[in-house]
Amino acid sequence: MFDIGIMINMGIMIDEDIQPKDSDEELPVIKHGEAITDRRSTFQPHLALVVTPKQVQRVLDKLYENKKIASATHNIYAYRIYCEDKNTFLQDCEDDGETAAGGRLLHLLQILDVKNVLVVVSRWYGGILLGPDRFKHINNCARDILIQEGFAETLALFEDDASKPGGKSKKPKSKKMK
Repeated sequence: MFDIGIMINMGIMIDEDIQPKDSDEELPVIKHGEAITDRRSTFQPHLALVVTPKQVQRVLDKLYENKKIASATHNIYAYRIYCEDKNTFLQDCEDDGETAAGGRLLHLLQILDVKNVLVVVSRWYGGILLGPDRFKHINNCARDILIQEGFAETLALFEDDASKPGGKSKKPKSKKMK
């Protein structure tokens, strides 16, 4: 990166487009959650408050500067940005080779109805196939950091409807008559 003051002293013209203009250019604070390890595979979530796609890219670039995160087998991410003027969400996901994981992570963000957040889950493969458990770990560590940072309510959201007053309860199956 060039120092702008030096460039001005050297007589080099500065294009205003390369200078930061507003909060869109600021790097959001990145939070790192507790890792989950299962059968030598490790999953670690990262979270940032974002309001533009440019901020999403800046956070991803910053995360990839960390050699440990950059060396992860998969860096799965999803984000949702609320657009007030259109009353819609700008959202996207990436599974980084972990088939369907990004879509599942985005679905979690939709279910929790979170907005203006990017969640990245880094997975370091430990040599043992986890099957569908890998998706459970990805979503659990993402959910945990969302709760920890106040983007989602506590585990009460995930309790069975039957445990709530007025909730649905299972009816006993009736035997068929011939």
